Amino acid sequence: MGFLIETVIAGLMNGVLYALVALGFVLIFKASGVFNFAQGAMVLFAALAMARFAEWLPEWLGFESLLLANILAFAIAAFLMFVFAWAVERFVLRHLVNQEGVTLLMATLGITFFIDGFGQTIFGSDIYAINLGLPDEPIFILEGLFAGGLLINSDDLVTALMAMAMVALLTLFFQKTGTGRALRAVADDHQAAQSVGIPLGRMWVIVWFMAGLTALVAGMIWGEKMGVQFALTFVALKALPVIILGGLTSVPGAIVAGLIIGVSEQLAEVYIGPLVGGGIQIWFAYVLAMVVLLFRPQGLFGEKIIDRV
Repeated sequence: MGFLIETVIAGLMNGVLYALVALGFVLIFKASGVFNFAQGAMVLFAALAMARFAEWLPEWLGFESLLLANILAFAIAAFLMFVFAWAVERFVLRHLVNQEGVTLLMATLGITFFIDGFGQTIFGSDIYAINLGLPDEPIFILEGLFAGGLLINSDDLVTALMAMAMVALLTLFFQKTGTGRALRAVADDHQAAQSVGIPLGRMWVIVWFMAGLTALVAGMIWGEKMGVQFALTFVALKALPVIILGGLTSVPGAIVAGLIIGVSEQLAEVYIGPLVGGGIQIWFAYVLAMVVLLFRPQGLFGEKIIDRV
């Protein structure tokens, strides 16, 4: 029983990270109707900026504080994601208002390859470390209920809490603020939003910047775990089953689906993996998403599309 609970906890921690990446997709789609294929490349670019500036700044400014280096590097990386958001609106989205969805999708594909190459040109293409100074001692809880207690990795716990805080802030912003409501109006109808005075370009910059911040936090966490490398681009692929399961237009759906995917794939890897030779964690989430599509194409929390004729 204790091992089962440990497996579920590990799955929940992974699920929070999946939900964080999925939120980047959901936020942009809700505000601009664009399926942002570039979200994975944004994770890589932001993580590269964070890792390299954390390495460069102590050399340039002559200090040794790891905390200060990480704070400054995070601030610079966040500013770069704002510049990126402004450039996407100014040079891409502004010229594609009310275009077909496939046109916007192809535009994000172009953005993907551009920032992949540009990021590695500026920051390099080696594997870089992000050291957040997290504790690595294991934590044992509920020792009175289970023999030896339940084992939790302290660094996984801290990173999961960071991701949860980011998810909570984004959810509150989107659901409770006037800007969040304006973003939802923009998603429903670009021309109608403009007709009531909502500045379309500004809204797009805001939402792409928010997606950039989620990419930065996700890249920082995953980079600390596995190093900053080209494979981070594929972290976004882990979010695809999440947005399919939760619904492409639902912020709460991304959170719940991330937790479901994280726990289910962890349980499948531990209990079913040995029976089929392992590797089930790679594809299990996609199979689960396909099953959901058969019965509920809009996802568990997505909005049902009704066409009237």
